[in-house]
Amino acid sequence: MGLTKTIWAKPAEFIAHQQPQHPVMFFAPGVLQDVARRFIDGFPGFVSYAVKANPMEVVIENLATAGLRGFHVGSVTEMRMIRRLAPDAVIHYNNPVRARAEILAAAAMAVKSFAVDSRSELAKLIELLPASGIEVSVRFRLPTAAPDDKARAKFGADPALAAELLIAVAAAGFTPSLSFHTGTQCTEASEWVRHILAAAEIAAQAGVQIARLNVGGGFPGHRLNGVKPDLKGIFAAIAETTQSAFGAAAPRLVCEPGRGMVAECFTLGTCVRALRDDEHVFLNDGTYGSLDELPLVGLTDRIEVLSPEGRPKTAAPRPRVLFGPTCDPVDRLPGEVPLAGDLAEGDHLLFHGLGAYSTATNTRFNGFGDVAVETVLALR
Repeated sequence: MGLTKTIWAKPAEFIAHQQPQHPVMFFAPGVLQDVARRFIDGFPGFVSYAVKANPMEVVIENLATAGLRGFHVGSVTEMRMIRRLAPDAVIHYNNPVRARAEILAAAAMAVKSFAVDSRSELAKLIELLPASGIEVSVRFRLPTAAPDDKARAKFGADPALAAELLIAVAAAGFTPSLSFHTGTQCTEASEWVRHILAAAEIAAQAGVQIARLNVGGGFPGHRLNGVKPDLKGIFAAIAETTQSAFGAAAPRLVCEPGRGMVAECFTLGTCVRALRDDEHVFLNDGTYGSLDELPLVGLTDRIEVLSPEGRPKTAAPRPRVLFGPTCDPVDRLPGEVPLAGDLAEGDHLLFHGLGAYSTATNTRFNGFGDVAVETVLALR
């Protein structure tokens, strides 16, 4: 997956000139930097990008250029990349389960912030790290209506255990903090409010004044035409609730946007490989490639149809079933997708807002998944 040096005006221009037969990720650096500054200027605390959402080096470099100084990592590989590309950045190692060798590697790279959600993982940190100058954030979990709620059960202590862990963190001499995650693609500010109120209760139950409250990721991308994320409203709710819930003991705030940071700066360009009996659409990318997470979070309706000459197709839409290119029958997008009625083989479908969990989760299964990256000034 390589980034070419040519800069195109927009995806339609590239399609008209190159008529690609392989999937293409169109990257708009200006869009990414604008979103980064929106978080830096608007969030009432420190912003730390969740690298897992899109670990492409060009993404990290553009975030650093925009002024971002924090990165949330889940592995030693991600740490090494951040230290190479942004050597002075603050690294948060908030994967709450780690091997001892990974803890020691993090310490060697001057990582000062860790998360835990269990007694056994806290014991490892006590065993291996000097307490002075090290933040340990207890991650707690509340049930949510998020589409990934069952998967989120992998991490997070219940409030009672979180209070117990917070006491132990403080007793060990670490800097005590709390963290949570509202769930992916969270559009309701009320979820942050609910979790912040719970954090205040946990801290009160433990009798510990926390240094920082990490409100996690979950910030939504723009997936549906009729639902535009209200980041300003979410930021305001976080600031107001933290102040009212903690009062004079209000902790400093941290957030870890992944999807909300990078979704909008990439558009996936796919090509119609075949139109079976004018009913089933077969694309050159699918759920084993850059469309991996759509069965989990739901289909986006921000889909544009272009002819091979790069012209929009505007015929009255009709619902279609979309399949990916592999031989596996599960390689299918959920539901039916309204697409231009004059759709034809060789046309191109642009999926906007696909910058998160797309390039990062491409499997190359069945010999597919060779995605090019092209730089554009604008995505429309």
